[in-house]
Amino acid sequence: MSALGELSKMKRRTGPKSAAEKRDDRRDNKAAYVFLLPWLIGLLFITVGPMLASLYLSFTDYNLLQAPNWIGLENFTRMLRDTRLHNSLGVTFTYVLVGVPIQLAVALLIALVLDRGIRGLPFYRSIFYLPSLLGGSVAIAILWKQMFGTTGLVNQLLAMVGIHGPGWISDPKTALGSIILLHVWTFGAPMIIFLAGLRQIPVMYYEASEVDGASRWQKFRHITIPLLSPIIFFNLVLQIIGSFQSFTQAFIVSGGSGGPSDSTMFFTLYLYQKGFGQFDMGYASAMAWVLLVIIGAFTAVNFFASKFWVFYDD
Repeated sequence: MSALGELSKMKRRTGPKSAAEKRDDRRDNKAAYVFLLPWLIGLLFITVGPMLASLYLSFTDYNLLQAPNWIGLENFTRMLRDTRLHNSLGVTFTYVLVGVPIQLAVALLIALVLDRGIRGLPFYRSIFYLPSLLGGSVAIAILWKQMFGTTGLVNQLLAMVGIHGPGWISDPKTALGSIILLHVWTFGAPMIIFLAGLRQIPVMYYEASEVDGASRWQKFRHITIPLLSPIIFFNLVLQIIGSFQSFTQAFIVSGGSGGPSDSTMFFTLYLYQKGFGQFDMGYASAMAWVLLVIIGAFTAVNFFASKFWVFYDD
């Protein structure tokens, strides 16, 4: 009888709400909207508003001093003839396609070492994570420029063993590689995520593989990589998006000029030069939307390809 009584109470509670309950729901909803209001204001005026404004400006000729003049698709057709823009795309693609895989490989390697339970793990984890906090800062970019200069620390160390190093930043052959190395050095954030993922892999899988006589490489290939693939995919998407948006390193290291022979002219740096150097805001807005499309395309391709190599428990 008690069970039937509880069931009847539940049926009564799921019936039409009373006027008092409706008032309580409205009061709760108002409180929720009040707490959400700062975020909604930020979304509207800091994100959505500027995005719509830049979309409009991408179809105009606008120099910040005069009213925008509607020119349709002319900004986008100009890009087809802009050789510096084509070069900046090539530099950016090289930076992303070379820097991201190397960075993730280094991050995974360090995470595997730290996952073995070495003494002082929190200390090493903090030290390795520190470059990720500072890697995008102006101070680190200036330090990197000094280290890889003609008389920088790197060449001083090479001179001690009789090697005359080039001007790594001023040489078109090595300038981009120096910035890629800076990007790889900031492996701390993906490393921390990899380390958390490694800690979630059940030990019983490795124990069972040892009974079967599996080698370290076989365990890494058939256990670690499949079970860590969602984390690899997550880091890959985040790092690709972040790499396409890289600006500070190239701006500081090249002095805002794009380096020798435009060898470090990132797409974002060229966008900055067009918008805030030449005040060609319409063209810069169009470039920003092209960058958004490129990032969206890379992300979509990654999500499509993930179903062929990302392993989930289900």
